[in-house]
Order: sequence, then structure tokens, then C-alpha cells
Amino acid sequence: MADSGVAGTMMAVDSRPPGPMPPAKPPKAKSSNVGSAKADPARLYRAVRRIRRVEEEVARIYPTDKIKSPVHLSIGQEGVAVGVCDPLEPRDAVSGTYRGHATYLAKGGDLKAMIAELFGKDTGCARGKGGSMHLVDMKANVLGCSAVVGTTVPVAAGFALAQKRLGTGAVVACFLGDGASEEGCFPETLNFAALHKLPVIFVCENNGFAIHEPLAKRWATDKLCERVRTYGIPATRFADSDTLKIRAHVAKALPKMRAGGGPIFLECLTWRWREHVGPGEDYDAGFRSKAELAKWQKKDPVLLLGRKLDKKARAAIDAEIEAEIAEAIAFAEASPWPATRELFTDVFA
Repeated sequence: MADSGVAGTMMAVDSRPPGPMPPAKPPKAKSSNVGSAKADPARLYRAVRRIRRVEEEVARIYPTDKIKSPVHLSIGQEGVAVGVCDPLEPRDAVSGTYRGHATYLAKGGDLKAMIAELFGKDTGCARGKGGSMHLVDMKANVLGCSAVVGTTVPVAAGFALAQKRLGTGAVVACFLGDGASEEGCFPETLNFAALHKLPVIFVCENNGFAIHEPLAKRWATDKLCERVRTYGIPATRFADSDTLKIRAHVAKALPKMRAGGGPIFLECLTWRWREHVGPGEDYDAGFRSKAELAKWQKKDPVLLLGRKLDKKARAAIDAEIEAEIAEAIAFAEASPWPATRELFTDVFA
């Protein structure tokens, strides 16, 4: 049975009476030199290494039953989220999939609140009610992940429309899997975003499988970018999910998007190292091979970015990450369970 759930999101509401849409305010001045700043290898390494180690710890803890929800790990795919999110500003937002740990952390989501959420604790980012597939942190503009395939695609467009009307100059990065491109809301949202020139970065993390079904059995053609371009949306394919290339592409596109240039689309080929859901591997199931994994491990973003630092600098970053993760796990373990009355909180129907 497919996973299902509802994303917890918070949308900007226009309380003005109905009438002609007023002209958008000019974008606010940028708070940083996004689009021109050089990538910092140390910062990027820390980001991908941190996500990797967090998820390895999640996989280690999972069999103990301390984690109260299914987990879909991003191990192997971290470079995409980091490449997209690194040049974003605090005002920018992201929407994620049920495989959303990397998106959440790359955008600055609170690690303690994330681990507490996986533990089902009251201090979790969704008060222990959402689990791994429904991470949200509006302080970091993480709109909310969802277990229902494709549902955060129109949510991202709606939030982008709100930002355009409000004149904030903010951009929304919308992450989706290759399977989500087969949902009806995907072409509908592309059309709407292109028509209204919404500031959305559509990011397809194409790991080649919808659960266990390969692309060859689902797509008549693998020319996804070609299909997207028919909407007038610039589309680029990254065959190796190189973090630095993705980051440079997004950074270059941001100024035009903030000025009303409309959406862009990225198809990032990648590979999940672990099973579809859970902490283990699935190579003995017969639909993927260890040989394919070995090819992608040579492109490991943690390995490639780590090579750009000297051993001492890398060791210092690693030590900081380990301490942060240990503190987050201790926080989750010590946090209280939600009170019984919370069963009736945030219930609207």
C-alpha cells in the first residue's frame, strides 16, 4: 500500500476584498550577494556531510523502535538539495517530498525539531504528529513535506503566487521525484507557473525508480526536459548531480527570477543508496544492482567535496557535526510525549 498523508503548510493570505489585482511591489533589496557569491567548498561539504551523518544515525536508530514513523532516506541524493538550497536566501522557501530530510536540513530546518519529530515527541517540528514524511519549519521557510506523491508541487506554486502578489522577491524551490512527474498536478502546475511567471525552481530528483518500477516501464521517452520546455520553461538536465554545477546554475538564475522572469526546471539524475523506505538496502530484490551503486558512489558528493578540503579542516567539520547530531538525539530522547489533549488540537473536520 502506498504511503499517504497530508502536508502541514502555512500559506500567505490576502485579506483584501475582491477586485483587480494591484501591481506588485518592486522586490526588496537582496540581503546577500546571491547569484554572484562564490561557492564555499567548506560550507557545501559541511552541508552534505551533515545530511549524510544525520540519516546514517536515523538508519542506526530505526530498528530500536524509537523512531515512530516510516523513513525514506536521502543517502546518495544529498548533493541535489544542497546545490539548490545553498544560494537561496532566508526569505526563499522550499517544498519537499516524503524523502525530505535533505531538503529540510539544506534549507536550514531545525535539526533538534526534526529528530524529535521522528521520535514522535511534543518538541518535534509538527508536534510529533507528522513524522518523517511531514517535516515543516516555517521559521526557515520549509513549507512542509507530504507523503502524497506530487501534492507539494501545486502548494509550491500557490506560495510563489502569494510571494509575487506581495512583492517580496522571494523564490520557491519545489522538489519532486520522477514519479511525481506522472501526476496530473505536475503539467497543470507547470502551465500555471509559466502563464503567471511564478518564481518557482522545479527540481526533479530523478533516481530512476518509482518505488521499484524503473523509468523504462513508465515513460515512453526519457526526454522530461523536452516536455517541460513546451510550456516555455527553461529546463536543464544534470546527468551526475554535481553539487557545484547545480549551485552555480541556480545562483545564476535567481536574479532574473526575482525580477519576474518566471520559473525554471532542473532534472537532476541521482541515486538513492538505500531501499525505498526503511534503513536497509534492496539490491537482493533483483530490480537494482550493486554494480550500479558502485558507479554512483564514485560521484558521491560527500567524497568529492571533501577532497577539496585539507584533512585537518575536514576533521574539524566532522567533529562539529557529530557533536550536533549527538545533542539533537539527546534532546529528542529527553523530550516529552504529546499530552493526550493534543489529540484534539489542530483537528478541523
